[in-house]
Amino acid sequence: MSDIRFIPEWEPVEYVLLALPNKNTDWDYILPEAIDQYKRLVKAISDEGLKVLLLCDNVEEAREIMKDCHQDKILYVLADYNDTWTRDYGIITVVRNERLRALDFGFNAWGLKFAADKDNLVNLNLDKKGLLQPMTYRNERDFVLEGGSVESDGTGTVMTTSRCLQSPNRNGGKTKAELNRELLDRLGADHVLWLDHGALEGDDTDSHIDTLARLAPDDTIVFTGTKNFDDPQFESLLAMRAQLTLFRTAEGNPYNLVELPLPDPVLDEDGSRLPATYANYLVANGVIFMPTYSQPDKDELAMRSIKIAFPEHKVIGVDCRTLLRQHGSLHCATMQIPAGIINI
Repeated sequence: MSDIRFIPEWEPVEYVLLALPNKNTDWDYILPEAIDQYKRLVKAISDEGLKVLLLCDNVEEAREIMKDCHQDKILYVLADYNDTWTRDYGIITVVRNERLRALDFGFNAWGLKFAADKDNLVNLNLDKKGLLQPMTYRNERDFVLEGGSVESDGTGTVMTTSRCLQSPNRNGGKTKAELNRELLDRLGADHVLWLDHGALEGDDTDSHIDTLARLAPDDTIVFTGTKNFDDPQFESLLAMRAQLTLFRTAEGNPYNLVELPLPDPVLDEDGSRLPATYANYLVANGVIFMPTYSQPDKDELAMRSIKIAFPEHKVIGVDCRTLLRQHGSLHCATMQIPAGIINI
């Protein structure tokens, strides 16, 4: 039994970390739309009583942008970053020997696809500013790991994808056995579920688990599926579903499976498909913030499906079509932080 516990997303949250788009990020070509997207997201989160830790390049401008949000719920932090996908470069929180630890893993923009020099220093700089409680920060940047690539149930099980974690541009193409040891030593994972199938068109992450399948309470997995034989993603998602039926808990029991619909294709300006998925939701303090894509029937079905896995949670839809234009969605843009980490 490991002395490390990787906190699952459905446990209590104090802050949600976001980074506001600015002209120096990849959002520059649609900056007004991107800022409006983040404003709506921050408002949805703060309306539910959650605090937002908002990275920005100009505090006064950020305050003006967020003037219609709950100002008392927003902590503005001056920071330098390449882009705004805080899920993948934000801290990952664990408990070790009953003490909270803010783990700062290496981030190289999903296998050296983009610039990440500033993103990779965000957590270290937060600690230098005194924004993290003393003795919580832990430098784990010798190992590349994105928050969107791992799911935890809080009791030693971690779910991930082989395509992502075994990418040669992340940690040199380690074997599953080698990665199991890393996940045990760093996250306390003594039971790793390796998903070998499933991929979304337009995905830059090499099949992050948070685009495909999510762990939920009571031995439940929520996953993306489609019954459309003509969809190019049908075969890979069908193979993923088949593998999910074979997964077993640490106690040897099958998982309860809840299927989410696959959104209708959303295309970019060049006609290429974007990685729309309802699995990219955020769980925080009894609320599910779920991405929607202006597809009323599919959006509603996804909300009802998520309620099966989280019957006591409130599900709030947030239109994320603008986030999709940079190949991400709601979960990618957020990182939950429990109480006891932020030093305010």
